[in-house]
Amino acid sequence: MKRMTGKAASVAVVAFFATAATGCGGGDSGGSSASASPSASLSFSASASASASAGPAAGTVATATGALGTFLVDGDGRTLYLFGADTSAESTCTGTCAAAWPPVTVTAEPVADKGAKADLLGTTTRGDGKKQVTYNGHPLYYFGGDTKAGDTKGQGSTAFGATWYVIDPAGKKVTGPASPSGQPTSGRPTGGGY
Repeated sequence: MKRMTGKAASVAVVAFFATAATGCGGGDSGGSSASASPSASLSFSASASASASAGPAAGTVATATGALGTFLVDGDGRTLYLFGADTSAESTCTGTCAAAWPPVTVTAEPVADKGAKADLLGTTTRGDGKKQVTYNGHPLYYFGGDTKAGDTKGQGSTAFGATWYVIDPAGKKVTGPASPSGQPTSGRPTGGGY
């Protein structure tokens, strides 16, 4: 009898920590943050990645207009990017790269809205089995340094060995510089280090 109680207690402890860990990941990106700068970028990355696979904006590709012209965004207005190293629908951005540039993943088929073309939308299966949204054959990503809708701070970045670009509604890369308004023209986050 003691043996069953010990196993039951172990299972309860494991379940408690698993629940606590998933609860801490949080889907609410509007919570307060004790620190600014690098962790602010990381919290957006986690939020972007989580939002990409849950909620009403999940898998929605639309367009926005700014200093770079008209470019793709998700249903919440967050800018979407392509990675120059991806020469096919298969993503080459994994590990540390995917932490800085979260892939746009879905659990259902993506939806075109507001200027995006449904016939250019698709998905590809990542190494971890998740479905990543593609547009005109390009796997789509967020940039962890973008902190609000419409930010294009990743434009022109050469992080992880190739250039990152926003995408126009025709599915082609936009080669202009990052938009002004306090954003770095190199496309790199001000917090440093790629």
